[in-house]
Amino acid sequence: MGVGEGASGSAGGEPALMSAVRTGDTALVESLLREDGDHDARDVAFCLAVRMYAGDIAQLLLQYGADPGQCGPDELLPLRAAVDSGSPALVEALLDSRIRGRYGESELLEMRDLARHWYETGVDTEMRRRTGCQDGLVRTRVQDDEYCSVDEYVLGGMTVREGHAAILTDLEELLRIRTSFEELTARALAHDPDHPAWGRATILLAHRRDQETWAAAAALRTHPEAAHRLFGAELLRLTHLFDDSDEDAFAGPALDLFTDWSTEEEDLAVLAEVLVALGEHGDPRADAALLPYAGHPDARLRCAVARGLGTWPELPAFSASARAALLVLMTDTDTVVRRSACLAVAEGRDRDPVFTDAMAALLDDADRRVRVVAVYGLALHDDERCVEGARRLPPAPPGTPHEYELDAVWRYERRRDGH
Repeated sequence: MGVGEGASGSAGGEPALMSAVRTGDTALVESLLREDGDHDARDVAFCLAVRMYAGDIAQLLLQYGADPGQCGPDELLPLRAAVDSGSPALVEALLDSRIRGRYGESELLEMRDLARHWYETGVDTEMRRRTGCQDGLVRTRVQDDEYCSVDEYVLGGMTVREGHAAILTDLEELLRIRTSFEELTARALAHDPDHPAWGRATILLAHRRDQETWAAAAALRTHPEAAHRLFGAELLRLTHLFDDSDEDAFAGPALDLFTDWSTEEEDLAVLAEVLVALGEHGDPRADAALLPYAGHPDARLRCAVARGLGTWPELPAFSASARAALLVLMTDTDTVVRRSACLAVAEGRDRDPVFTDAMAALLDDADRRVRVVAVYGLALHDDERCVEGARRLPPAPPGTPHEYELDAVWRYERRRDGH
């Protein structure tokens, strides 16, 4: 039985998953995927999502176990159509490892050239050439996948997303073409940080983990434009973060660089990235560099401090300064800051009763997620108040993913009862 023949619907209508894919309801698709373990239906839904140019939904189906290899070639879009669409998520779905072998190197090279043509020509120019229409383009910002958004253009009945820079990078990587640092940086900086071209460039360059790339990224620290400094900071942070070698050659240089950088950066978005990078080092110098920003007016910086102070779990206790800062941050006016500080305390090894009392005080927080993290922390700290805190939680909003934190309450009760 082929994919196109499976997953027959319920009596009298189309299966709910297929209907949700057909209407482009991403939230409903995810909800149905969490509830239904029918993998055959997921395979069929993946074929439909790709045919409908719904790359974000296709990616979601892949995350939940859809097997694109069950789709026949005639049940999917041609790769050329996906590249023309400008959706990196859609192209990525068609380049899944389970079906990548369907495309020969010559076809992939042609698709690389097509993506480069769109990127260098410009979406607006190419759309006008193809449609012959001189009307004004309609542009909207759309979510292309779970993390990234792109501009979508409509002209003369044609719809194209401006994601060809990211598609070009993906195809070059697949073809093992080493694109220069300068070219990848230019592609990223032509877009906002939440555009896939930015993310593709930083991740690809960070995985190179060579001194040439490190030096080029470090040189951006003094660039007069904040966007360049932000790109450099993110790339340097990811280079250290992705380094899983025993040598960890970038740990020392990264800590030195980010410690100095934190004292001189004036742009708040760049500074937030620098502080996040510092928080990924379990070192007293990192804590010392973070603490001056614990009371900063910008919530992004306070959040970076809250998260960063919790990344040294091997220590039995926080320093006095870190303890004081976390206790204040747990009462912050910003919800994300409170939640981050509570999580840092929850997962730290410091069992000072002042922390369990501070977490217990958050069991009545106005934000449900803060309360969930407080319950989680109390359970990890073997505090009985987690049980009542979990019982009093308001119902989770529809579509809420499984809250793994609440599993800690069950484990605590088993420990308490000697199981």
